[in-house]
Amino acid sequence: MRYVMLGALVVAAAGPLRAQNEAVLRQAFEGKVVAMKIEMPATQRGVDVYPLDAMPVDFREVAQRLKDNSTSLRIGQPVMVTKVVVKGNTHIEFQLGGGGYGTFGDNTSDGSGLNSVSQGETKAEKALRDSIKKATGPTKRKQFERELASLRAERERENARAEAEAKQAQSVIEANLRTKRAESGSRFNVRYRNGIPSDALTPDGLMRALAPYVDFGTASGAVSSGTAGGSSGTPGQSLAPGNGSRPAPTSVRKGLLLEEVESILGPAATASETKEGTLTVLKRAYRKDGQKISASFVNGVLIDFAITPQ
Repeated sequence: MRYVMLGALVVAAAGPLRAQNEAVLRQAFEGKVVAMKIEMPATQRGVDVYPLDAMPVDFREVAQRLKDNSTSLRIGQPVMVTKVVVKGNTHIEFQLGGGGYGTFGDNTSDGSGLNSVSQGETKAEKALRDSIKKATGPTKRKQFERELASLRAERERENARAEAEAKQAQSVIEANLRTKRAESGSRFNVRYRNGIPSDALTPDGLMRALAPYVDFGTASGAVSSGTAGGSSGTPGQSLAPGNGSRPAPTSVRKGLLLEEVESILGPAATASETKEGTLTVLKRAYRKDGQKISASFVNGVLIDFAITPQ
């Protein structure tokens, strides 16, 4: 009984703690303007980030979502953070410019079910066919045949007009949908497989998780200085890549910028490019201290690397 009561107390405390952490994150980020370092798909599914995984983002999946839904936010585009939500103990939603198309209230119909209704043979046509069979002479038969041909031609013209109108209406719906998608923003889903760590529920923790993909710019200085509350960063220190106050890295790790990697390893020995869906992946090989480091970059961010003996 004692353990059951203890468990109930833990569960009861989890709700207020989650709400408190969410309030801190909302105060820190909502309404702030950030810039994108990757292209974002025009869907509420957004981009999934697993900060503790060896490869935090599956860029092949991102490429497929871009292909299926088009692009809503492009590299370098400024956008407002519109909502930050802590979803249980599994992930944090970091919504941008509305959170992406497909949220509650969006009409997701693409017009594909809009078809014209073709009119079949009319009663007048059937009557004329019967009259042709019963005609007593060639003159009367030809008269009935001309009348039948005229009725059929008129019906086919009406069917063609209705089909053209349906296609035009579908084109308008699809164009409006593309525009709506492009204007609905996107989101990051920052996910943790074994529960959200406590340090990830701070403004600095969330910024560290998203720094390879989001340029927080001057907003990061305000968060790190503690103006949003609950921050444990050094006052005034920005975690955004490209900011002059970011500490210089001393070892290669995923999420570093290309120039940071080359400040550690020196110029690349070889370089090439490949396409992963709509993404361009830069492949570079470095040689240092008797080792070969093969690195992959997307939008100037290190997403994967391997070290082998030379």
